[in-house]
Amino acid sequence: MAAHTPLPPNLRRGLVAFSGSLFITNKTQDSGTAHIYQPAHEVLASLPLQVMLYFNVYYFPVWCLAEGMMLQLKYHLLPWHYQFLLVTAFLILSLAEGSRLYLGYLGNLQEKVPELAGFLLLSFLIQLPLLLFLLTDSQVIHLPLEMPMHSLFLAFLLAEIVAAFLALKTMTKQLAAQFYLQHFQEGRRGRPGGTGGQAAEVG
Repeated sequence: MAAHTPLPPNLRRGLVAFSGSLFITNKTQDSGTAHIYQPAHEVLASLPLQVMLYFNVYYFPVWCLAEGMMLQLKYHLLPWHYQFLLVTAFLILSLAEGSRLYLGYLGNLQEKVPELAGFLLLSFLIQLPLLLFLLTDSQVIHLPLEMPMHSLFLAFLLAEIVAAFLALKTMTKQLAAQFYLQHFQEGRRGRPGGTGGQAAEVG
């Protein structure tokens, strides 16, 4: 199986910062450190999200084929500006969906926060507005097959946004806990037997 292409470092840092600003709250009071400790590894991947991604991967080519055929049938009936809008929306949806599903698989299965944040941003900022445009604009000329196809695509999209949001929240909190634990352990290693050294000098 081909190796996954990593995201650019600047993009990874930006997505980590974005997810951290959403989910990490200020819970660093010195009220004790027992709550910081975590098990060796807790599986954070979301099973509901993975199931939806699995079926979406198979549904997407069907949607592409059906929408391409419908667009060809009604193309000559549309005003020129709607011809341009629909072709552009179809191309952007198709290209972005491939990247979105790839980031979703990678971010969820490998528990990578930047990739899952990218999946969430693509879903919410690109796919959702374009799909709502195709569903709600009366000038699009909806053919009978288009409404159920778009509606099922929208159902997948909304469910994946909710599941990815919850999974990203869990992963971000886990990363924050590991970060605080690492700094706590480094602080303890930075003070190796401080009282013991003083006792040796007194003796």
